[in-house]
Amino acid sequence: MNKGRLEAFSDGVIAIIITIMVLEIKVPEGESLQTLKPLIPKFISYVLSFVYVGIYWNNHHHLMHAVKKVSGPMLWANLNLLFWLSLFPVTAGWMGENHFAFWPVAAYGLVLFLAAIAYLILVIVIKRSEGAHSLVVEAIGNDAKGKLSLIFYALGIGLSFVNPWLGCSMYIIVAAIWFIPDKRIERAIRQSLDAKD
Repeated sequence: MNKGRLEAFSDGVIAIIITIMVLEIKVPEGESLQTLKPLIPKFISYVLSFVYVGIYWNNHHHLMHAVKKVSGPMLWANLNLLFWLSLFPVTAGWMGENHFAFWPVAAYGLVLFLAAIAYLILVIVIKRSEGAHSLVVEAIGNDAKGKLSLIFYALGIGLSFVNPWLGCSMYIIVAAIWFIPDKRIERAIRQSLDAKD
């Protein structure tokens, strides 16, 4: 299968996820700035989720750029990732609607954690499919950054029961870690091309 179809499908699903998230923010009734106040928690939740979806889209793009061929297990691993990403609008909406109460914040963290696990599974499947000396294996290595993210998500879920804002702070830290697109794959591709010249 051509990897272009997998990328196009993934891009489409991610675009729909972002669209659904923004539809959670209803147009305020009234013309004063006071009518915007109830939207603040939903807007904060939307911004955080938009950043996360953007991070996944960026890293997925780089990852697929290094893939040479698509396998059946890779398709299923990719669908698993898209499944967890598709839950972002639900948990983000629940979190914003309930002003960052502890259960919604913990549920949001759980979805973030499971999306990160799904991405890790996708990387493992790609590594196995591409072989030990592939660009993905060389670029990602042991993926310390990904494993560190899982620790922060788990901490965030636990801290949500102490104080939801502490939980959110862990999620924000992970977003900050990944905000700059991962350059490892770009660097590995560039080095591979330089070696061929």
